[in-house]
Amino acid sequence: MRKNYATDLSDKEWAYLCRHLPEMPKDVKMRVHALRDILDAIFYVLKSGCPWRLIPGDFPPWQTVFYHSRQFRLSGM
Repeated sequence: MRKNYATDLSDKEWAYLCRHLPEMPKDVKMRVHALRDILDAIFYVLKSGCPWRLIPGDFPPWQTVFYHSRQFRLSGM
């Protein structure tokens, strides 16, 4: 069980946001980490200003979070 942070998405925010995210392609294998946890980690870094490598250990690995953040940014999301 992951610790709750002030930057975490609420259930209402997540319900709204997940409707606007693109669906995962059929030829891609299942994610190891939940997208909500990845987004919570991205918001944590953006709000706290901490370096990627110093995100708390109960989030997905920093490389995974950074990869998804970069993909969102490059796609214009």
